[in-house]
Amino acid sequence: MGGRTRIEPHKGCLSASVALKVGFLLGLAFLPALARAQYRAKETEWPSYAADLAGTHYRPLDQINAANFSDLEIAWRIKTDNFGNRPEYKLEGTPLMVNSVLYATAGSRRAVIALDAATGELLWVHGEHEGARGGAAPRQLSGRGLAYWSDGKEERLLYVTPGYRLVCLNAKAGILDLKLDDDQTIFPDLTTGEIGIQSAPVVAKDTVIVGAAFREGMTPKSMRNNKGYVRGFDVRTGKRLWIFHTIPKKSEFGYDTWLNDSADYTGNTGVWTQITVDEQLGLVYLPVESPTSDYYGGHRPGNNLFGESLVCVDLQTGQRKWHFQLVHHPLWDMDISSAPILANVVVDGKPVKAVAQPSKQGFLYVFDRVTGKPVWPIEERNVEVGSVPGEWYSPTQPFPTKPPAYSRNGVSVDDLIDFTPELREKARAIVSKYHLGPVFTPPVASKADGPLGTLTLGTASGGTNWPGGSYDPETHIVYAYACNACVEPIGLVPAPRDVSDLKYIAGVDGREVGIMRGPGENAGADSPMPPKKASGGGFVRLNVDDLPLIKPPYGTITAISLDEGKIVWQIAHGETPDVVRNYPAFRRKNIARTGQQTYNIGTLITKTLVIAGEGQVTTTADHPRGAMLRAYDKATGKEVGAVYMPAPQSGSPMTYMVNGKQYIVVAVSGGPYSGEYIAYTLPSAGE
Repeated sequence: MGGRTRIEPHKGCLSASVALKVGFLLGLAFLPALARAQYRAKETEWPSYAADLAGTHYRPLDQINAANFSDLEIAWRIKTDNFGNRPEYKLEGTPLMVNSVLYATAGSRRAVIALDAATGELLWVHGEHEGARGGAAPRQLSGRGLAYWSDGKEERLLYVTPGYRLVCLNAKAGILDLKLDDDQTIFPDLTTGEIGIQSAPVVAKDTVIVGAAFREGMTPKSMRNNKGYVRGFDVRTGKRLWIFHTIPKKSEFGYDTWLNDSADYTGNTGVWTQITVDEQLGLVYLPVESPTSDYYGGHRPGNNLFGESLVCVDLQTGQRKWHFQLVHHPLWDMDISSAPILANVVVDGKPVKAVAQPSKQGFLYVFDRVTGKPVWPIEERNVEVGSVPGEWYSPTQPFPTKPPAYSRNGVSVDDLIDFTPELREKARAIVSKYHLGPVFTPPVASKADGPLGTLTLGTASGGTNWPGGSYDPETHIVYAYACNACVEPIGLVPAPRDVSDLKYIAGVDGREVGIMRGPGENAGADSPMPPKKASGGGFVRLNVDDLPLIKPPYGTITAISLDEGKIVWQIAHGETPDVVRNYPAFRRKNIARTGQQTYNIGTLITKTLVIAGEGQVTTTADHPRGAMLRAYDKATGKEVGAVYMPAPQSGSPMTYMVNGKQYIVVAVSGGPYSGEYIAYTLPSAGE
């Protein structure tokens, strides 16, 4: 399944190693790779987006602990405003740290920056000017990060530009055009063709693995689109080693799950989030998104493999080893939005090499990662079949029997706001216009006299989104943030012919909705459109007197034992929003912390702590308007400390140790606050 790949000469490639004596190196430069002993990641470093290829977000550091977390001070900070032609308000990156140098993507042009990990001093910058191709990219801004590779003699950094080029920063490397050698012709052309990615590539052994992404949450113009295939490339030469067709071609396994030859023209079905790898087993785990389109699939009858499937492929060949489809015939935008987590656990006294997949629907799907067999039974259960004209429905869906759902994934009257009987009745009146039901309740055709749509939880912005979960390999516990109250109505209306060739698109009572989850600000440096600042969440808000329609907790962190398949603890994460705390009827009530409605919170696990920032700003007696970075005892969930951030957490936090000091770095942005990386550490002795 290999192929030839064109590599464009790169005039300004950078070595991943930069000695401090080099000083300030801005722009493009040649730097030699440093020969040294065989590279092995240290526990004090953070060499991969999720700390490791297993997706754990874990480092066993404990200099920062429960006793001193609240004493943290800002060690350094860097705004990303000037790494491009305009500020960005959606900084989602997680940096890497290797050999005392921190690497991150930053700014509207998705530059790569290198910083002294102790001081934050800028060492060098690399950026690409992609012109019209960058301006037309479906996934723009700084993205989520980059990848590091070394064989002990050479070091390389790899990232994907907004215009879908794989860049390797090293004096011998170059740029790979990812719109070529993809077993398809990108339409309408290479400049404006819709395909890209914002996640970090993955490097395992000598293979670079890259997925594909498309536009976020917008009404597709057509049932036809480019396909999101996954490819592996040789890290040294750029040669394509393999390709996995996430929509099967004729004669390939799974093609018959696309009735009426719909696999030939349907698009999307990419892997836009992080990929995990078991290097020892030589296996790659691909979390695949929905096909075109998110909410209507009448033009693609059948179960639609490998849409919304976890697929295991061989690292060397890309050949499928096993798969499991989490949602048959996807209709709810339940993309597998986060990285699978690799875990070695003990179940019923037997060791299991497991893979655990968090999800928007709040289920944690757990499999033997070698065979694909569910660790605990996953049952096919009957679900409601809808009545939208022309739609095709699966009569059953898979339900894990263990662990239990860790967030809400359906809407009933019992889920509605219940602070007072009066508020509950107002909520009842609102939802009476909608169709309610459990998880997998199908979308409905929107009607003015009702139902306006299906009211859902655990769909596009629910449960665990792209930051994913974390895992403690010592205790075998997964920690997952979930939005527990991100309610979204899914109504379908006939598509105007000048809007889309789909029969139905998302809308309410004849009006197109086109729900967008990366709210509007996604214009990058080469885009002609003016920037729009993010509003703190892209899910639809249905409110009662400005209060959330759904009762607390609005956002949670849950600890789940993979040995036992049960929830160990669950807490509300995030300060109670100002609108709730300041509601006149509550001023004399002691409202327990509610957590916050947001979908993009990642967790960091250390030797003793679970660390996560808030996704909304608040103003309290304890801190000025801003957000808090909070630490919890990982055994109990009890909060043990918090420090102030000037804006919400917008990228997953990471940690490392250099010169005997532990640091925590987190990306913040949103609202009027442009992107910034902030590094926290403990005060030095004598301060």
